[in-house]
Amino acid sequence: MNKGIWYGIGAYAMWGFFPIYWKLLKHVPALELLGHRIAWSFIFLIIIILISKQWNEFRSLINAKTLQIYLIASLLIGVNWLLYVWAVNAGHIVETSLGYFINPLLSVFLGLIILREKLRLTQWIPIVIAFIGVVYLTLTYGRLPWIALGLAFSFGFYGLVKKLAPLSSVFGLTLETGILFIPALVYLSIHEADGTASFLHTGITADLLMIGAGIVTTIPLLMFASAAKQIPLTMIGVLQYLAPTIQFLIGVFIYKEAFDTTRLIGFSIVWLALIIFWVENFMANRATVSPLPVGEG
Repeated sequence: MNKGIWYGIGAYAMWGFFPIYWKLLKHVPALELLGHRIAWSFIFLIIIILISKQWNEFRSLINAKTLQIYLIASLLIGVNWLLYVWAVNAGHIVETSLGYFINPLLSVFLGLIILREKLRLTQWIPIVIAFIGVVYLTLTYGRLPWIALGLAFSFGFYGLVKKLAPLSSVFGLTLETGILFIPALVYLSIHEADGTASFLHTGITADLLMIGAGIVTTIPLLMFASAAKQIPLTMIGVLQYLAPTIQFLIGVFIYKEAFDTTRLIGFSIVWLALIIFWVENFMANRATVSPLPVGEG
């Protein structure tokens, strides 16, 4: 099997198993966990750039316009990470998976509305079906599935910004986490000073997991970047649904989250939309070899 496929499977599988990792840190407040994820990701990425002797190249690419673009990207990914971690530890893994099932369809819609991309008539079919599924889930939930929609929209707009951004995946994420690094460090320092911090106060295992948050954030990104260079867009399109599928199965079968018949119907409508979307995309783009925007939860 192509090495790129294994990199892709590895990246999406890691993103899929993220809920188990964050559940191990459920005693840590979501904002504090976000702070550690940002801080340690930035440190880990800087180490990678220094070891690979790319620091001068990275520094030369940073200017006022680049900073403006990545400020927006950093805010969007920060909201996405915070919402995802909070939702997982609050018992909403199934709903987070719905958000990432919806995201590819939302990305197509954003391309149509904002980038004025042309939408084939057959692409409207899965978008309309997915909309029906979300409306159905809203009615049967008794509330708007705001977690799923929040994740889909924050990551969808993040992908849109990244499409317009000039830096590579590694340089881009380094700058994004770098922009958020000082606020994260200040937040963590305040909690350490007032005695409410979890880091260094809840056991060595928790400390290592919080430090590891940076590693588990960046490793799948690097794996994805390698995969995107080696395998076609259509294969990436197939693999991207691996993560929310794993998340969904973990939520239902490991953490026993509620999933009754009405939710099954709603999810099935969305899944049908995804199948139609993928088949249509495969038929139209099977000769294309182009990477997708990266990132997940």
